[in-house]
Amino acid sequence: MTADGFPLWLLFAALVAGAGLALEGGYRFGRWRQAGTGAEKEAPVGAIAASILGLFAFLLAFTFGTAAARFEARRQVVLDEANAIGTTYLRARLLPEPQRAHSGALLREYVDVRVRGARDGNVTEAFARSEELHGRLWADAVAAAEARPGPIAALYVQSLNNTIDLHAARKQTAVRSRVPGVIWAGLLALGALAMATVGYQSGLALTRRSPAMAGLILAFAGVLYMIADLDHPREGFLRVSQAAMTDLQESMKADPG
Repeated sequence: MTADGFPLWLLFAALVAGAGLALEGGYRFGRWRQAGTGAEKEAPVGAIAASILGLFAFLLAFTFGTAAARFEARRQVVLDEANAIGTTYLRARLLPEPQRAHSGALLREYVDVRVRGARDGNVTEAFARSEELHGRLWADAVAAAEARPGPIAALYVQSLNNTIDLHAARKQTAVRSRVPGVIWAGLLALGALAMATVGYQSGLALTRRSPAMAGLILAFAGVLYMIADLDHPREGFLRVSQAAMTDLQESMKADPG
């Protein structure tokens, strides 16, 4: 299921059906108009259809670029977060006991929570548990700074603060940074209009239904599916790799400090 509770395969099927209905409706209306009046010329309608298709292609390109940029941002923030946690884990070894061992264990659990949340799709639960661990890690940092104030504690606090900041960035990119609903509405409305206009032009020309219409429908649905896939990080074929985080998890298990 997508984050919106709507499966992507069902979205693709709905897009194919909707585009097919719009194209067929335009075609039948064009045949009816041509049979009834015969006065409307095909050439002006063709120019209008080309203009609408061009505008639709422009909006598709803009939306695809936006979704691709946000997908890349999700990939980058995973790498940045893994690096920040790794640095925090190394600097935790400089803390006095018992904060050293306790913070190391909490950071290993933190990575496990992040990997498990991405793998199972329970990001809400993973984020909630991560924020609980933030509080416990920060309490250790405060205790360590009070017990042994100096540049070492300051370095650890800096790296821990960076880890917490990247948690907020990942939460933003993974959950809240999405293609706005108004753009989706505009895409679907303009796409339906474009399909209907192409069908209308074919109906005016009194041509038979061309197999190329099926290609147009599949292309329309396929591009919108790819945009939706890019926009849903936990569904479909295009998923953000968690390799950096799993590599960190394995290195922590191999060297628990």
